[in-house]
Amino acid sequence: MAKSAQRDLAAYVAVTLAYWSFMLTDGALRMLILLHFHGLGFSPVQLAYLFVLYEVAGIVTNLSAGWIAARFGLSSTLYVGLGLQVFALIALTQLDPAWALGTSVIFVMLVQGLSGVAKDLSKMSAKSAVKLLAPTGQGGLFRWVAVLTGSKNAVKGLGFFLGAVCLGLFGFTQTLIGMAAFLALILLILIFKMPVGLPAGRKTAKFQEVFSKNPNINWLCFARMFLFGARDVWFVVGIPIYFYVVLSDGSEAGNRAAFFAIGSFMALWIILYGAVQAFAPRLLNAQNKQLTHLIRDARVWGAALIVIPLALAVLVATQPEPALWLTGIIVSGLVLFGAIFAVNSSLHSYLILAFSTDQRVTMDVGFYYMANAAGRLLGTLLSGLSYQLGGLPLCLFSAAALLVLNVIGTSRLSAPEPTASCT
Repeated sequence: MAKSAQRDLAAYVAVTLAYWSFMLTDGALRMLILLHFHGLGFSPVQLAYLFVLYEVAGIVTNLSAGWIAARFGLSSTLYVGLGLQVFALIALTQLDPAWALGTSVIFVMLVQGLSGVAKDLSKMSAKSAVKLLAPTGQGGLFRWVAVLTGSKNAVKGLGFFLGAVCLGLFGFTQTLIGMAAFLALILLILIFKMPVGLPAGRKTAKFQEVFSKNPNINWLCFARMFLFGARDVWFVVGIPIYFYVVLSDGSEAGNRAAFFAIGSFMALWIILYGAVQAFAPRLLNAQNKQLTHLIRDARVWGAALIVIPLALAVLVATQPEPALWLTGIIVSGLVLFGAIFAVNSSLHSYLILAFSTDQRVTMDVGFYYMANAAGRLLGTLLSGLSYQLGGLPLCLFSAAALLVLNVIGTSRLSAPEPTASCT
């Protein structure tokens, strides 16, 4: 039994380290693309287009990744995810500044689509591994899920910061080459040193098994889609561009300072979000709660989140021009949003594993993250469109509307019979 526990822990640590490495490059890549192409004169809608295929690929990948992992094993999907990200980073170095605008947009969209496939293969592998390797009892599953998800987002936040800083210091192409080399090294180490512990494939797995007949899982996926849409509707395009308008004076030094400030905010927001996620089980006293109570918490925390973007939208809409004092209030409001959002996200991530079974975990987690990707796609599209049509206020109003739909989804959840405890 002790050897089995040590084996499981070693496999969990290896998967987590690989996932952290991936998310570091994923966060850096997003900031590189957003800030680099904004500097080239791309409009908010064009910037949103750059990320559309990334999210579409996530929908398709997650729908099939659960079946692929069930069929070929979790190690395989993790290796492929890391390898595809290395290829995507190298491919972006071939972007030619002399290309026409339309050609550049299409090329980056395609490469981002490949990166989206890579990200969701890696994510599904890591999250499914928690269900299979986490110890049971004393709230173990919720704690392990929270630690993995929270630490991942902290690492991604660091990636935002590094991406913005490296863009200013080393330029677009050199930063991409450095990230590709780092991730390739991680992949090689993992291939040769991966501990045993992850399950092998099941040749009898059928693709139609991906679609769950469990109403809890389907309603949770509905809620998840609108929760993440509500974040990305201001996070992807609206806030970075708004801050750029406020902070940059148009000079090269001013642009670099704006890049640093935007990257710092995005990084700190994600790091705070990740820290609160990791702390969520203790904050909610999950160890002493039944599953029924945690479902109720998901509704309550979801409803609380609606107030913040709604209040910020009204405030920003009453101000004719962006201003530094207003930016300070927006930052404070969005930090509070991030903390409450993190609790919601952590509850969702626990509930999908609590509702699933060991036999269906890769299928259900894949379907769940398909909904997650659909929400990010919705938020990405609305972010560029809302900012172009109504600026930051419309982005924030849209976030509040999407959060109402999230609460509708969580209100339909119910604990299976007999009621399970949080173990």
